[in-house]
Amino acid sequence: MDIYIIIPAYNEAEFIGKTLQSLVEQTLLPKKIVVVNDDSTDATPQIVSEYTSKYDYISLIHTKSQNDGHAPGSKVIQAFNEGYKTLDEQYDIICKFDADLIFPPNYLNDLVQLFHQNDNIGIAGGFCTIEKNGKWEIENLTSKDHLRGALKAYRKACFYQIGKLRPAMGWDTLDEMLAQYHNWSIETDDTLLVKHLKPTGGTYTRAAKFKQGEAFYRLGYGLPITLIASAKLALRKKNFNLFKDYLGGYFKAKKDKQPLLVTPEESRFIKKLRWQKMRSKLF
Repeated sequence: MDIYIIIPAYNEAEFIGKTLQSLVEQTLLPKKIVVVNDDSTDATPQIVSEYTSKYDYISLIHTKSQNDGHAPGSKVIQAFNEGYKTLDEQYDIICKFDADLIFPPNYLNDLVQLFHQNDNIGIAGGFCTIEKNGKWEIENLTSKDHLRGALKAYRKACFYQIGKLRPAMGWDTLDEMLAQYHNWSIETDDTLLVKHLKPTGGTYTRAAKFKQGEAFYRLGYGLPITLIASAKLALRKKNFNLFKDYLGGYFKAKKDKQPLLVTPEESRFIKKLRWQKMRSKLF
């Protein structure tokens, strides 16, 4: 299986070299890596250029995506999509990786094995870990049946069927729900542990946190599921004020009549899927 990787990068000079080094040391090398320099003001492009001069399968492009503060989602996927435009269609697996990760040498090889094991797997990957007191622990922000947006890998047919990636907050939840809507399965492997050098959400502004509630609305969750999801996420992050921010974002999006990211049929499926998962965890 041929692997293409796209890495959006904004001011990642401290980490991007480590990420690329871990990828060029893989036991199974990717066919192409595209780093998208999203208007960085530090040495990110210079560091990436050192790798493009040594490895012909690594390329660097420059873009300036729409600035939305530090709202995760729209900006990073805009950059991803610019990188995707530079690629051909001769891949089997397309990956969206963050620029602050260190992958174990076997990561891509074992990822391919996951896809080989089951033709129905549409999205697969491992888990991010963060360093705490000298030990690397799984970053506990989501349930273990969900793949973090930092390290997504898609089978090409699934990637096409879900309409690729949408530049909006919540893209990395929407992709999995749409994959399941189209009868693909999601595979996580807790033996594939990736070092995440920059903990998630450390620099988000309050305005960006409102975006999470907006995402719940645009994903078609409805209020009951939004209440539960907001409470759960606030508890995971140990910050109850986030619960109010999420709900504020939800109601603002509803008042502004923001367009949903899904069709009515997809929304019904998503609600049913969310309720099923919550019931399965309770009972």
